[in-house]
Amino acid sequence: MAATDDTPPCLIFIDKEGRWFHKGVEMIHREFINFFYQQMSLDSEGRYIITLEGERCHVEVEDTPFVVRKALFNDSVQSDRSRFILFLSDETQEDLSPDTLSVGIENVLYCRVRSGTFPARFDRPAYYQLAQYIEEMEGGYFLRMNGKKYMIPMKDRT
Repeated sequence: MAATDDTPPCLIFIDKEGRWFHKGVEMIHREFINFFYQQMSLDSEGRYIITLEGERCHVEVEDTPFVVRKALFNDSVQSDRSRFILFLSDETQEDLSPDTLSVGIENVLYCRVRSGTFPARFDRPAYYQLAQYIEEMEGGYFLRMNGKKYMIPMKDRT
């Protein structure tokens, strides 16, 4: 993607499994990676930007910067509300927003995280954890939660 501003590359690449690389070498220090996640934003062109001390650079991302590692069903007796707790690649947790679910190329499941700001890809174990609760009906699939059906659309495959 050609940049229309002078934001330089960070020389950081995030692969589809959520592994971070700097100049081709895998980054292994989780505290640095998690710090970079905290500094990440999206610019108007859809690029992932890390901003540190007023300096900005863009990150290359193979698919999504966030990966859902685990999806835990929580059926709370106290609140009469069911929810899925997502465990993300930045070692944080948040509730699934079921209306953000979609299916992409090769039947990969996605959702949006961080108040809908970022896309996240489900890894295989998390996909299977959520798939137990997905139902099929004419024309597609849905997740039933708290008395509502959330259709899971297919993303544009172009």
